[in-house]
Amino acid sequence: MSGTHPRNTGPMRASVRCGARTRKSTPCQAPAVAGKARCRMHGGSAGSGAPKGNRNALKHGQYTAEARAFEAHVRELLRRGREGLEEN
Repeated sequence: MSGTHPRNTGPMRASVRCGARTRKSTPCQAPAVAGKARCRMHGGSAGSGAPKGNRNALKHGQYTAEARAFEAHVRELLRRGREGLEEN
């Protein structure tokens, strides 16, 4: 009875499907957004994804060699200060 449906669903059924995988590891069955490889729920919509320049990837420098050396120096000063207080 699907061939007698009054609406024209052929183009929708023939459209490119989303290339994403679902939580069950099955392919997403939703149609991809025009000109994209993903559907609207998997990142095909306008404005989705990381911002341009990706400011989230900036490094904070907390674990650089310079910062670690400074922290080791501070720990050494604190250790010497405690030893000096215990001697008095």
